[in-house]
Formats: sequence, structure tokens, C-alpha cells
Amino acid sequence: MVKDLEGISFTECEILPSYFQNGSKKFDNLRLLDLTKASPTIVENFIKGQDLNNLRWLCLQECMIQKLPNNLVNCCHLRVLHLTNCNYLQFFSDILSHGLNMSLSTSISKLNALLELNLSGCSNLQELSTSICQLITLQELNLSRCLSLQKLPTSIGQLSALQNLHLSRCSKLQELPTSIGQLNALQNLDLCKCSSLQKLPTSIGQLNALQNLDFSWCSKLQQLPTSIGQLSALQNLHLNGCSSL
Repeated sequence: MVKDLEGISFTECEILPSYFQNGSKKFDNLRLLDLTKASPTIVENFIKGQDLNNLRWLCLQECMIQKLPNNLVNCCHLRVLHLTNCNYLQFFSDILSHGLNMSLSTSISKLNALLELNLSGCSNLQELSTSICQLITLQELNLSRCLSLQKLPTSIGQLSALQNLHLSRCSKLQELPTSIGQLNALQNLDLCKCSSLQKLPTSIGQLNALQNLDFSWCSKLQQLPTSIGQLSALQNLHLNGCSSL
């Protein structure tokens, strides 16, 4: 029965199938929704009329949407949100003295049950909002290939459950905030091909759970802090291609 449907995929769909066009149909038990490469019209028209309280997994990968659905904040049980390669997504905008700054939408910060947030390939993303600290359950944050990302907020240190942080190919990222040392649960830190990264905070030595640390091809990294010797759980350290080290 429709009311018992738990998963729907509209992958690469341009037009909403006729069966789903009737707004009176409700999918109260919907847990998995795949909208990979779906048209913006489908994203808006399907999600807009649904109660998404039971949604656990939402994929908007490579969607040409310019904004997130307004009722996304109602996904109080959402665990995984994939926004990979959403290059047209206009994240929350703040007009700063130096121009337009595209930062992580504050609406995402209200998803208090989120375990995984994938923003890889979002090339317009320059900065994460300080409100990211509200994602207290987040275990994995993927920012790889965010080519415009310039810095991380100091509030990132408040993500006490974070285990995996992916920053590979963030070519404009120059440094990490001191608060990175507060990520007590962090096990994997990937900074591969962060070609603008020049230095590391001494607080990185406080990452007692860190097992894998990748600095491969960080061509401007000139030295490692002595505190790196305090990483008692470290199993793998990758430094190949660090030509300035």
C-alpha cells in the first residue's frame, strides 16, 4: 500500500510520474528518498507537499536546485543528507564588505539527528556557518572538492561526535582553526591535495582518537607541529608529495 512505502527513487527524472502528481497522496512512512539528478521541478513539487518526519536518508546529488526545500527543517529524524555536486545551490547568503559570501544554509543546522552530511563537489561553498555546531550528532562531514572553501568556523570544534572529516582537494583552504583539537571522537582527517594549506595548529596533537591523517600533495605545507608526536592512536600518516615540507 502507498502509505507503507518506505523508499522512492526519481533518479534522472525530468517529469514527475503521473501517479505522484496528485498532491493528495501522502507517504507518511517514507524513509529513503533518492532524487539524484532529478529536475528542480520534481524536487520542489514532490517534497513540498509531503510530511517528511520519518525520512532517514535524502540524496539530492547533482540536482540543479538553487535552494533547499523549505520543509527540510521538518526532517527531524534525517540521518544522511547528500548534496554532492549541487553546484547551483545558493547556500545561505551574507553580504560582506568584500562581496557575496556563500555559506552553509542555517536550515541544515536544525537537523539535530543528522549523522552524515555530504557537501562534496559544492564548488560555490566558501564558508560554513558557525551554526554548524548545532549538529551535535554528526559523525561524518564531507567537504571534499569544495574548491571555494576558504576556512572552517571555530565552532567546528563543538562537533563532539564527529569521526570523519573529509577536506581533500579544498584547494583554497590555508589553515585549520585551533578548535580542531577539540574533536575528541575524530578518527579520520583527510587533507589530501589541499594545495594552499601552509601550517597546522599545535592543537592537532590533542586528537587522541585520530587513526588516519592524510596530508598527501599538500605542496605548501612547510612543517609539522611537534605536538603531532602526541597522536597516540595514529596508525597511518600520509605525507607523499609534500614538496615544501
